[in-house]
Amino acid sequence: MPDPLDLVHLKTLVTIAECGGFHRAAAVLRVSQSTVSQHVRLLERRLKEPLVERAGRGVRFTVQGEALLVEARRILAVHDESLRRLEVAAERVILVGCTEHAADQVLPQLLDVMRHGFPGRSVRFRIDRSTQLAQVVARGALDLAVVLDGAEPSGAQVAELPLYWYAAPQFVPPRDRASWPVVAFEEPCGLRRRALRALESAGEPTDIIAESTSLDGVVAAVRAGLGVALLPSTGRAPAGLTALRQLPEVGTVGLQVAARRGIDPELERMACGVIEEFFATRAHLRSVA
Repeated sequence: MPDPLDLVHLKTLVTIAECGGFHRAAAVLRVSQSTVSQHVRLLERRLKEPLVERAGRGVRFTVQGEALLVEARRILAVHDESLRRLEVAAERVILVGCTEHAADQVLPQLLDVMRHGFPGRSVRFRIDRSTQLAQVVARGALDLAVVLDGAEPSGAQVAELPLYWYAAPQFVPPRDRASWPVVAFEEPCGLRRRALRALESAGEPTDIIAESTSLDGVVAAVRAGLGVALLPSTGRAPAGLTALRQLPEVGTVGLQVAARRGIDPELERMACGVIEEFFATRAHLRSVA
């Protein structure tokens, strides 16, 4: 069975045709222009045919591209009609994603507010990495998600979280210009890149000693004394870890609410408001126990 065509990539192709170019399509889809280009390249690789050509400041579809556009519009129309038929069953469920870094702090209050603001509707949460959640929001499979800055598509910023270096109490810093062992999330990860960049700028050699796809995995490796990790603070140090003050300060990372296209504006406004209020009233985020 041949590999299926990706609906997101097909939607990108149709949006390019409707908007007349990659830049405008990126703005409509709320993604970067490089993401739009990547979607086209993946379709071309899948079909082994060129689909879009540059034409001055705009673009022109090849014969193969025009043929795919016809099929893409047909596939997306069937897909959208199927979704409309299924909405009757799904419309009473609000799907919310949250980055692991803020889940235990944000979700209880967010759940309470949404239950009162939308009586008769249930709320279902998904806890994951910011990059994964943002992609699910872009596909329309989540209503909104609380994610760290840097994930695409971006959203409304609702808070700034301080970044700290953490280590186990028994961790012994390297001596004589030896490399700092760093525990990090697997790529793609903005925190990982910021950590390595900060140490490099300070002239500190580094070595990725362990990596994980989850916050639990990163914390477990640091707690075991394998190395240090750069993590956002939501008011307290992770259990079993302590803030390490001798490494360079990295500043803060933004917390955003990314919302799917077509979401109820009141739902998005309420979610942003409750998270902004939650963090605004917690001045203790500026320090770590």
